[in-house]
Amino acid sequence: MLKKLALVTLIIFSALIFSLKSTNNGNINGTSGAPPYGEGESEVPATDPFSIINNWTRPDGPASVGIQIGHYKNDEVPEELERLKNNSGAEGGGKWEWEVNFAIATAIAQKLREENIIVDMLPTTIPPKYWADVFISIHADGSEDRGKSGYKFAGPWRDYSKKSADLVSILEKHYEEATGLAKDENISRNMRGYYAFSWWRYEHSVHPMTTSVIAETGFLTNRGDQKLLINTPEIPARAISEGILEFLRGEKLAISQ
Repeated sequence: MLKKLALVTLIIFSALIFSLKSTNNGNINGTSGAPPYGEGESEVPATDPFSIINNWTRPDGPASVGIQIGHYKNDEVPEELERLKNNSGAEGGGKWEWEVNFAIATAIAQKLREENIIVDMLPTTIPPKYWADVFISIHADGSEDRGKSGYKFAGPWRDYSKKSADLVSILEKHYEEATGLAKDENISRNMRGYYAFSWWRYEHSVHPMTTSVIAETGFLTNRGDQKLLINTPEIPARAISEGILEFLRGEKLAISQ
């Protein structure tokens, strides 16, 4: 009797293992893309996650940059981004975050267009599977600790372009030099898992081959950072635009100065 029970148990266990392997093509853990909120989350796409990038080549044309104005037109998001509607971001100095982001993004766009770069100004909702040579989302930070100061840039958890880390390094160099702000080392999981990077989960997200970065330009809740961002948006804008141009020149996509 015990031998029969052991045999039945073994058969059931073997069938379960076979089923799991078949479901995941031999990989029980499955395959996941960049998580929407943090590195530990796992969500398997319904189709081959790499089909969108297999044999991908850059489209012909001039260099292009997408600049997202963080929290701008949050009230117009589609149903899949409904949770963003009530997220107005930081505030300080009599300004909402989107207003500060708008001023900086507009100045960045102007400088890039002067260098014959194609620029798209984007609200919270970006076009489905949006592609550009560079995508940067402009934000400003906030904290209950009004002494907290600094900037930070971050790319996706999983960067299929393999270039976001290089862009981050270049931006950090230009930004710190131009603004005098220190780098805030506290990169949140919401930055690395930013919704616009989550191409497998959201229709309104960037194409995985877009070199993508999110920027926190300073703390609106800090008087010094606030003064820089509100009174002189051209300073952070110049730093970011020069960083993007250096990156594009390295990719042979912009004319060297």
